[in-house]
Amino acid sequence: MATDYYKTLGVSRTATPEEIKNAYRNLAKEHHPDRNPGNKDAEHRFKEISGAYDILKDQEKRAAYDRFGESAFQGGGGGQGNGFGGFNFTGAASSFSDIFEDLFSGGMGKQRQAKPNLRGADLRYNLDISLEEAFRGDKRSIKVPTLGSCETCNGSGSADKTSSSTCEACRGAGRVRIQQGFFTMERTCTACQGTGHTIANPCKTCHGAGRMRRAKTLSVSLPQGVEEGTRIRLTGEGEAGMRGGEAGDLYIFISFRPHKLFTREGDNLHCNVPIPMTTATLGGSVEVPTLEGVAARITIPAGTQPGHQFRLKGKGMPQMRRKGHHGDMYVHAVVETPVKLSKKQQDLLREFADSSDEKTQPEATGFADKVKDFLRQFKAEG
Repeated sequence: MATDYYKTLGVSRTATPEEIKNAYRNLAKEHHPDRNPGNKDAEHRFKEISGAYDILKDQEKRAAYDRFGESAFQGGGGGQGNGFGGFNFTGAASSFSDIFEDLFSGGMGKQRQAKPNLRGADLRYNLDISLEEAFRGDKRSIKVPTLGSCETCNGSGSADKTSSSTCEACRGAGRVRIQQGFFTMERTCTACQGTGHTIANPCKTCHGAGRMRRAKTLSVSLPQGVEEGTRIRLTGEGEAGMRGGEAGDLYIFISFRPHKLFTREGDNLHCNVPIPMTTATLGGSVEVPTLEGVAARITIPAGTQPGHQFRLKGKGMPQMRRKGHHGDMYVHAVVETPVKLSKKQQDLLREFADSSDEKTQPEATGFADKVKDFLRQFKAEG
């Protein structure tokens, strides 16, 4: 009984080569022996679809099949042997390999020739700065260890400045293919190190690479108000490319050193300021620092409690995305309890305590009343 190759692949007789290839790819994956170990039906089905694809993928074979059917491939040894319509399992490996070459090469199959990647690697540099530097938008000088262009051969990799020749191992692709069963894999060509070219007389300084390891000093401009984690990109300041290839980029990641006085929250600054108990009680004023380098004076109202927050508008960090605008600065009152009192001071405080009532210490009195109510209710319920 004659077999219809088109029905085997599930396509019409007018199917395009792309439709035939897609149909085979899906069926081959489904019935591949590796996915169906020990399944004779799957193995037979895989041979059938591979045999059909082996005929229909070739325009000349397909034209002969359309005109004469299977008889076009019988006789003369073409129809003998194991398999299906003159097809054997070795042919399946070839067809299946073609499909996976298409998958790994972006759909260009054996016509693909990779462009050698001579570009240098991108680099990362972690830069610790102070709040003051971010506030002012300073410039920082950094030293970056990298691969720079070889000065002996000017990055060419050649000792006598002669032009390079196409690598015979990879034919200029920079990568070579390795066939393993049904699969084709790619790896960097070891003969040319992925450049696609070889040099007859390599530079003795860089051994033909065109670059050498060294450190270079760069100046980095910090934007005013730069934030934690900001990434600054310096184009072309990464590693030099192989044999004159394009240089990579340098990415600088910003982090902050802890500050003695301030903590930062977005564009706002926070500062804990100790206030004498007498000033918090009677009122007064204190000086507080700012990142502008001058002190600001704030008024402390009488009866200021610990944790009270004072806002200094516009005294925070510059805003990166709104030039000329600043965040705010928040001063947190830390009322200081006196220590190491003299006897006279202790006597004065005791006298004050004896004369105190709920009017002078409403919070403490109110809390004491709440405690009494709680304990009374607890005993009643118990």
